[in-house]
Amino acid sequence: MPLTTRSETKSHGGVQGVYAHASKETGTEMVFSVFVPEHRPGQKLPVVWYLSGLTCTHANVTEKGEFRAACAEHGLIFVAPDTSPRGAGVPDDSEGSYDFGLGAGFYVDATERPYAEYYRMRSYIERELPDLIGANFPADMARQSIMGHSMGGHGALTIGLHNPERFKAVSAFAPIVSPLNCPWGEKALTGYLGPDRSKWRDYDACALIVDGARMADILVDQGEADNFLSEQLKPELLEQACAGTGIDLTLRRQPGYDHSYYFISTFMAEHLAWHAERLKA
Repeated sequence: MPLTTRSETKSHGGVQGVYAHASKETGTEMVFSVFVPEHRPGQKLPVVWYLSGLTCTHANVTEKGEFRAACAEHGLIFVAPDTSPRGAGVPDDSEGSYDFGLGAGFYVDATERPYAEYYRMRSYIERELPDLIGANFPADMARQSIMGHSMGGHGALTIGLHNPERFKAVSAFAPIVSPLNCPWGEKALTGYLGPDRSKWRDYDACALIVDGARMADILVDQGEADNFLSEQLKPELLEQACAGTGIDLTLRRQPGYDHSYYFISTFMAEHLAWHAERLKA
């Protein structure tokens, strides 16, 4: 699996790198970042996946997420993929809006033309990129967890619910918990999957839980000053879906915090400590 190194920089005793490869799933070059903390020769480390939100690339969390000190403390590899395929010929939103197309892959495998050829972010995150990480980094692929923000929180929840045997922990910052019930989700899932809403349930965390998907516990932080809270995020729907299922949902409503990386970086270390506890050998 050929891998191109874009940059590698020492940080907190480890290495923060940015890498690129030719993806078979998306048919494009994909760029991602990986932080590998200092470790003994031959040592394998658990992996935390971070899925970013609308308009983001790997760079947003890499530059603003303030995760490296906690990853160094707990011995965690931190992987940050892109949010969509990119490049010449990749179809975008015809109106150029931010919430569909480039930067807005919604972690689905699209079935509608012209998006189906390129927008295969679910398969990319579930299969292709993990194979690449396992082959090129000191990663213990038996110990993985996943987290994300906003659209990436949606991705972390749905991919975690689809793969509970792989991901030992799932957390999110201000996730889109039910694309079936918000404008962002309705636009994206119509465009990528078509108008049949029954096909959308596979990409809706609340619907997956209602339909029987299970995991041990979920950690969510939600800012109460988030301007997307009532129309797009609706964390109360996740509370309702988890009630009585045996899923231990910890939903922390944080007064005064918005949707930005000021919010994410404030609670990032707590999330990583929570993941580290669940990833112990």
